[in-house]
Amino acid sequence: LAVKDPTAVERANLLNMAKLSIKGLIESALSFGRTLDSDYPPLQQFFVVMEHCLKHGLKVRKSFLSYNKTIWGPLELVEKLYPEAEEIAASVRDLPGLKTPLGRARAWLRLALMQKKMADYLRCLIIQRDLLSEFYEYHALMMEEEGAVIVGLLVGLNVIDANLCVKGEDLDSQVGVIDFSMYLKSDDDVGGKERNVQIAAILDQKNYVEELNRQLNSTVSSLHARVDSLEKSNTKLIEELAIAKNNIIKLQEENHQLRSENTLILMKTQHHLEVTKVDVEAELQTYKHSRQGLDEMYNEARRQLREESQLRQDMENELVVQVSMKHEIELAMKLLEKDIHEKQDALIGLRQQLDEVKAINIEMYQKLQISEDAMKEKNEIIGRLEDKTNQINATMKQLEQRLQQAEKAQMEAENEDEKLKQEYVNKSESLQKEFSQKEKQLLQLETDLKIEKEWRQTLEDDLQKEKETVSHLRIETQEISNLKKEFLKLQEKNRQLKRICQDQEAALQELASKLSESKLKIEDIKEANKALQGQVWLKDKEATHCKLCEKEFSLSKRKHHCRNCGEIFCNACSDNELPLPSSPKPVRVCDSCHAILIQRCSSNVP
Repeated sequence: LAVKDPTAVERANLLNMAKLSIKGLIESALSFGRTLDSDYPPLQQFFVVMEHCLKHGLKVRKSFLSYNKTIWGPLELVEKLYPEAEEIAASVRDLPGLKTPLGRARAWLRLALMQKKMADYLRCLIIQRDLLSEFYEYHALMMEEEGAVIVGLLVGLNVIDANLCVKGEDLDSQVGVIDFSMYLKSDDDVGGKERNVQIAAILDQKNYVEELNRQLNSTVSSLHARVDSLEKSNTKLIEELAIAKNNIIKLQEENHQLRSENTLILMKTQHHLEVTKVDVEAELQTYKHSRQGLDEMYNEARRQLREESQLRQDMENELVVQVSMKHEIELAMKLLEKDIHEKQDALIGLRQQLDEVKAINIEMYQKLQISEDAMKEKNEIIGRLEDKTNQINATMKQLEQRLQQAEKAQMEAENEDEKLKQEYVNKSESLQKEFSQKEKQLLQLETDLKIEKEWRQTLEDDLQKEKETVSHLRIETQEISNLKKEFLKLQEKNRQLKRICQDQEAALQELASKLSESKLKIEDIKEANKALQGQVWLKDKEATHCKLCEKEFSLSKRKHHCRNCGEIFCNACSDNELPLPSSPKPVRVCDSCHAILIQRCSSNVP
């Protein structure tokens, strides 16, 4: 024969004893009554068996005087694993009569049974086997599968209501001895089975109602937590909305300031444009006068050349020596004519460029007026302005090149004039005066162009700043629109959750009203059962008429018998119905004692 493991045999024996004690406690509680006191023997034996199960396989801990082996250590772990067990642990520590850890463990077990959460607490311990290994050996009952089976059996104790007084008991000095005589069967237990069956149905109804109450309480607590979280989020969103509104107001004020600054800048630019227009017109008038003077001088020079040519033809024989000089004079005049033509072309180009500058300034003025109406067209205007400023820069470079060419031409003309000073002193003086005037005009034009360059640069800087401000404002408006959308979504969610909460509260109120009605009817049924115990059914032959309507029974009017008071009614008179959770259809109830009616057949068997 194979030798069995003694620890396995111990675990099996403890499991069987736990089964017997829990079963006997539930059966005796159903027959004796729902609420049990601390003096009830099966309850005391149950606590003894639980102590033996928890003590199995405990590790011995050394101390200064002796070795400790108590179950209070693992039970203290429940406080950390299950937050609802903190109340039990605190109340056990505050009890004045308890001195030993074993007494505290016994008080903890009694309080857990009264709370109907002993199975939940021990289930948390069994799951955390790493923590249990500090207190139990590897072969202990709580570390093996038998512990899980015992926890499952403890769930059945939720049927029992225990009313235990822990404060006055001497739990430190109790002796834990199992009484096996309580678990032996007797003949008296067989007779009370019928009564236990009737009481079991009522107890099942009460357990069903209690479980419903627990589930509803848990749902209500979760809904309250959700409502609190939603209220907090709603307050946060309201604060964020207020901050966003303040930011919007600030941005609007800044926008108004920017618009006012933009109007001021536009007024300044208009004033500058008007001043430049006046200057350009004055310069054009002076240019026209100077051109007329040059034309007159050119005509006079041509006339003089014609006269000199005629004189040369008349005095060819007399002035043979001066022929070479005349040829040189003719060449010089030709060069002067070429220079004058080139200068006229340059002046024509300058006039065209001035006309283009005027047209550009007019377009700038129109674009600035359009920018007041719509900020969206600024980007296009800025691009055009940049293109035109590039063109103006190119024209300025061309003008500078032409001015350099004109200065070179002036230098050449001055050299040639020095050669012809003797003959054309008067002409050279007049030409020098005209050249000095042109130089002054060119200097004035250069200064004006520099001023226009600086003014355009300032305008470009202002436009870039306005672009940056517009981009910042667009980003902020997008962020505000996103915040508004999120706020609207959260408001819709809050409304939906509030509706759900209201619906669930209404459902809870309806369930509470139905449960209160069913409890009242159950209490009435119990009182009727107590009052009408001991009565005997009437015989079928004697019951020929209904007690209420006093009409004979027939196939259409069937007999319904009350199991408590013994009265017989017809199906037309017994209209009172009671809904039960265990049956799908409502049950007929007696009018006098409110007990359940049973239909009877022709033979006297219910």
